[in-house]
Amino acid sequence: MQVLRSIEELSSVPGPVVLAVGVFDGLHIGHRAVLGAAMTSASEISGSAVALTFDPHPSRILTPSHSPLLLTSTPHKLRLMESIGWKHVLVVTFDQEFAGIEAEDFVLRLVAAARPLAGICVGDGWRFGRKRAGDGDLLRRLGATSGFETTEVAPVKVEGQTVSSTMIRRAVAMGDLAPCRDFLGREYSVLGTVLAGEGIGRKMGFPTANLATDNELFPPDGVYAVRVRVVDEYVNGVANIGRRPTLGAAGHRLLEVHLLDFTLDLYGKEIEVEFRQYLRGEMKFAGLDALRSQIGSDVDAARLVLRRMS
Repeated sequence: MQVLRSIEELSSVPGPVVLAVGVFDGLHIGHRAVLGAAMTSASEISGSAVALTFDPHPSRILTPSHSPLLLTSTPHKLRLMESIGWKHVLVVTFDQEFAGIEAEDFVLRLVAAARPLAGICVGDGWRFGRKRAGDGDLLRRLGATSGFETTEVAPVKVEGQTVSSTMIRRAVAMGDLAPCRDFLGREYSVLGTVLAGEGIGRKMGFPTANLATDNELFPPDGVYAVRVRVVDEYVNGVANIGRRPTLGAAGHRLLEVHLLDFTLDLYGKEIEVEFRQYLRGEMKFAGLDALRSQIGSDVDAARLVLRRMS
């Protein structure tokens, strides 16, 4: 997959170009409808579809005190886009300078860079540019003079509910994983890099991968049956989210994963953890022997759950 880091790099993509533009946090089924519309339009004209997204999430710059935890970090989003067939993604740096660009100027920069720009697909009601002044009407007006078509994709609904990143964040925070699957079109997952830990799990016979994540939202504290993507292989596992009260409370929440029947060294590697089912809440045990016994029970429970779900 080709990842572009500036608007000007659009000139390297074979035209005509059709853009799918949005933040796409979560890459849920509503986002995929926008992306799919761009893919279809590009295919019809033998052109190239390019997904245009932003890093960091615009709220980190515009309203930092109210910026939400992410459903997908930018590396995670890129991995998911590649998995559904995207060949070109433009990641625009969203900073104070970019936030001050007038909506019309932003669009005209896209027109100037693409060879040529044939279409822009956005979600219905999407706003952009300085003071969020840009909208579908502006895109259509500029498209009439610059030669591109505008497609506003209607919201996607599941059982009468409009799918949105905000709604999915709320469900994840509550641990309500079942509707997340319907809204995302996949299991809820987080991407992280495996860090070296204290080795306590290994000493107990249950080595764990300690993950460093990029501001992604975790489900509630507790133990989960998970499926873990390591490169192109999926491995079953048990994950714990929390502060490890038996080992001494940590200053922040940790995500640790024990992979079942897997022995390779993962330090420094990126892995994606899919949360399949909640098993139990986080507990404080009398000592390591009691904790070891419970982890063994958790492993047995996870095996049973994941066998049923496979």
